[in-house]
Amino acid sequence: MTGELEGRIRDALRVVIDPELGENIVDLGFIYDISVGDGAVHITMTATTPGCPATSFLREGVENAAARVPGVESVEVTMTFDPLWTPSLIEPAIRASLGFAAVN
Repeated sequence: MTGELEGRIRDALRVVIDPELGENIVDLGFIYDISVGDGAVHITMTATTPGCPATSFLREGVENAAARVPGVESVEVTMTFDPLWTPSLIEPAIRASLGFAAVN
C-alpha cells in the first residue's frame, strides 16, 4: 500500500513544471526520495542550482500536488543540494529533447 501511495504521489508531482527547463520535476530528476508513513509524506528534492530563483515555487508546487493525493494527510518537503543536480539525472528521452548530450 505504501509503495502504491508513493507511486501516486510521484505521478501527481509530474504537474510541477520547472519554469526554466519547461519539463516536469520528476522527469528532470529533482525528486530524490518520497517516504510515506501513516499519511505523512516526506519528499526530498533539489533544483538545478543552490541559488535557483524557482526553489520556493517548486517546493510549493510539490507540497500542493502531493497534498491533493488521496491518503496523504501531511506533506513535508526538504530541499537539498547534496548531491548536486546534474543533467545526468534527467530521463534519457527528456534529456535528448532538451539538447543535453548523452551523459555516461
